[in-house]
Amino acid sequence: MAKKAKGNRIQVIMECTEHKTSGMPGTSRYITTKNRKNTTERMELKKYNPILKKVTVHKEIK
Repeated sequence: MAKKAKGNRIQVIMECTEHKTSGMPGTSRYITTKNRKNTTERMELKKYNPILKKVTVHKEIK
């Protein structure tokens, strides 16, 4: 059986913003967790994009 969620921690998917506009095939996505209580707005992190081969801004998607 699946475990119950502990507290306010949830999994979120981060997607590259520059990759969408570049027109190249594929996407760069990362999965991370955040505390829903402390961080109510959508997260933005700088992560490495292996397709573009540089560090880009990744935003939280639905």
